[in-house]
Amino acid sequence: MFVYEKKLQYPVKIQTPNPALAKFIISQYGGPDGELGASMRYLSQRYSMPYPELKGLLTDIGTEELGHLEMVAAVVHQLTREMTPEEIKKAGLDTYFVDHTAGVYPSAASGFPWTAASMQVKGDVIADLNEDLAAEQKARVTYDNILRLSDDPDVNNVMRYLREREIVHYQRFGEALRKTLDRLDEKNYYFMNPAFDR
Repeated sequence: MFVYEKKLQYPVKIQTPNPALAKFIISQYGGPDGELGASMRYLSQRYSMPYPELKGLLTDIGTEELGHLEMVAAVVHQLTREMTPEEIKKAGLDTYFVDHTAGVYPSAASGFPWTAASMQVKGDVIADLNEDLAAEQKARVTYDNILRLSDDPDVNNVMRYLREREIVHYQRFGEALRKTLDRLDEKNYYFMNPAFDR
């Protein structure tokens, strides 16, 4: 069961609307390496994890990613508030606006809508943890790219916080993989899935 706290993990207070900036930050909402995919990946993978501490880790990080999804949505919303038709056109948000007005819709910066095909759940502890390590690094690189393109300190503070959390998640998944590999030996390392074969 989840408990919702009515506050963001890190405050989002964007002073200056900037729809052009929102156009690429939306990728961390619903892009291929964004927070929606991360939360769904981890919350789905937890069911086939053979060790209770891994189930707990995936639940914790998957839940935190839902909080990050909310933060990215708040950034996008605050960047697109009170847009004029001229600002919408100038930012290149006219096609987005036609379909979603100023709603926060899960899509990549390219405009491609979020799809579960951008995430993976294999049901194998080693495969899933390696997927998670890669996912955290891809999310970190996306935050790096946003920081390269953004000159808004209010936005950048939030992006830096989220980037730091990707690094922490990567470290925790690395620890989980090492602990998992320590439990396996030559009789079951890659020859079986500990979730199924006892």
